[in-house]
Amino acid sequence: MGLWQLEHIRIILVEPAGPLNVGATARVMKNMGLRHLMLVNPQCDAASEEAQRMAVHGGDVLAAATTVSSLPEAIAGCERAIATTGRLHRQDQPLELPETALPWLLPPTPAESFAAALIFGPEDRGLSNDELVYAQRWVRIPASDSYPSLNLAQAVAVCAYLLHRGAIAEALGESFSAVGVAATAGHLAPLEQIEGFYQDLEIVLLKIGYLYPHTAASRMAKLRRLLHRAGPDRQELAMLRGVLRQINWAASQLPNDY
Repeated sequence: MGLWQLEHIRIILVEPAGPLNVGATARVMKNMGLRHLMLVNPQCDAASEEAQRMAVHGGDVLAAATTVSSLPEAIAGCERAIATTGRLHRQDQPLELPETALPWLLPPTPAESFAAALIFGPEDRGLSNDELVYAQRWVRIPASDSYPSLNLAQAVAVCAYLLHRGAIAEALGESFSAVGVAATAGHLAPLEQIEGFYQDLEIVLLKIGYLYPHTAASRMAKLRRLLHRAGPDRQELAMLRGVLRQINWAASQLPNDY
């Protein structure tokens, strides 16, 4: 069964250290109908004999993998991004079950411009807090408390299966995940535009004294979560950037001793 929804999803590995994991990821992607593999600053040779041997019939996915130097480059052009994490975090961002969140990555309607990303961290540490903030939603695969850490390729396999199952459900008109599928309506603003808004927002909030340099990072993380929940589209984001421009202009008109 050809599942067009999966053509729009990128599997992103951040700083993968093991060629065996990269090859195994390509193999399971081929199994589940996924073909866009992106490697962020890989710490291994993805073209090595080890990686190719593990990829088996997924060698074409491995050969077509794109390598970039940073996570923002990897998610450029995406409207939606989910990050995976094996750790509990103190931040207010909720950790969701993969079967609940992952169907949200499937495109709402056939559209060549739509792209979504599923992000995995390095084998030894997972995604850092600074990397997690680039995603709108976070998922954690529940596992045994005695050994909750999954191998990278195994984690990709679990999530790839759920994406494949979700795409099949949509193709057959079934309801795979009521929460996830219900949230797919509408196109969101691309993530690189949202990142640009965050950068402008931080500059303006520092300028008007709402943020202070020593607390800006933690406060901006909370503002990111707020906007991620809102899920603005292009026009709504343009409106917000217009508000920022006006605030910046008004602040520049104040007397220096204000």
